[in-house]
Amino acid sequence: MGKLVLAKNLTLGYKNEIVIKNANFSINSGEFVFLTGVSGSGKSTLIKSMYGEIKPAGGFLNIGGYELHKIRKSKLSELRRYLGVVFQDFKLIPEWNILKNVSLPLLIAGFSKNEAEEKAMHMLSKVKLSHKADKFPLELSGGEQQRAAIARAIIHEPVMILADEPISGLDEYSANLVMELFIMANKLGITIVIASHSLPQTFNIEYKHIHLEKGSVYELS
Repeated sequence: MGKLVLAKNLTLGYKNEIVIKNANFSINSGEFVFLTGVSGSGKSTLIKSMYGEIKPAGGFLNIGGYELHKIRKSKLSELRRYLGVVFQDFKLIPEWNILKNVSLPLLIAGFSKNEAEEKAMHMLSKVKLSHKADKFPLELSGGEQQRAAIARAIIHEPVMILADEPISGLDEYSANLVMELFIMANKLGITIVIASHSLPQTFNIEYKHIHLEKGSVYELS
């Protein structure tokens, strides 16, 4: 497996605050990765740097051949087509129903409306939400919104999915379903990176563990 993510002496922060300093780590294509650490350890910051929302304050960050420390906006848009991102606050568009929300990445990629919606319905059935296709985000529970957000992140078969605390606050049914979706995507060859406070108690596939603590990043497995 080739290196999909490579960080060397990576430093990340906001204005006068350094959150992560001189981090060195790598992620291979097809790996399932957990980023762990307490609140404030920099998990969200690291995830944001990997899709270009935060530019490195120092060092080197390469994602699939794109150098994030010096990337231009046009190239950043190109990179993001290969990524699926699951945000803590879901970022579903409230004025659109769930079917249209999940169809969005395919519409951006140039699929026809009919083809995009057909694929979106198929994906919604996998997340047990086909019966809510015409509902709007605020008509869904938190767990249902998260499942819709993951369906949207997976639908265009990205190279890598970045998920920030995807099961935080979910009920057991939704949490299990969400993890099953990530495992399914990983078995298709998609690299999965999940930020979480801790590792799951039971997890039956091989994974890499990267831990963040006091500004440092440690590859534990």
